[in-house]
Amino acid sequence: MLSVNAFTLSSKNKILIKDLSFKIDNGQVLSIMGPSGIGKSSLLHFLSGSLSPNLLTSGEAFLNNETLHTKSIQERKVGLLQQMPLLFPHMSIIENLLFAIPTDINKLERIAMAESALKKLDIPDKASALPKELSGGQQARVALLRTLLARPDYLLLDEPFSKLDPALRRDVRAFVLNEIRQANIPALLVTHDSEDAKAMEGKCLELGIVK
Repeated sequence: MLSVNAFTLSSKNKILIKDLSFKIDNGQVLSIMGPSGIGKSSLLHFLSGSLSPNLLTSGEAFLNNETLHTKSIQERKVGLLQQMPLLFPHMSIIENLLFAIPTDINKLERIAMAESALKKLDIPDKASALPKELSGGQQARVALLRTLLARPDYLLLDEPFSKLDPALRRDVRAFVLNEIRQANIPALLVTHDSEDAKAMEGKCLELGIVK
């Protein structure tokens, strides 16, 4: 379970988010919606340990009842999926997948895990292809599985569907939800799109401008 208690975010004496609290069970997705500039992405940075020092925060975050907000970014086993797939353009698809798999797993098992991911993606013939040779939807799916192959304890989704056309969005959203459930980890999605939130089949919080 990922939980946040009384999170407040401020910038230049302006409060962006005030006293936000929530809990996300394993295998579930919480969606947070709100206008641009309200601090949604900064909340993700707070949870990943990468928040800008120019922003002030108060509040607590816990993962499975263990304090999270005091840990360094290196100590947090977090997965992050962003608007762009951010695959390494000079690496093949299987090299991108292998890169994410922890090195304490032996080489043969790592290769088997990457090949299994390619089969799940239904692109076993694209192992040697470069990311630019895949469609946008295929790249988004590869990016998700690469993130999950790193075995994160929780997942943060920063508008990962926004660059996809409507038909692809439906397919990729369903794929993402299914993989989160299989991984059985809590996930937090921030988005402008109510359909994104609805597709995640979980709770949705809408943030407004703090007055």
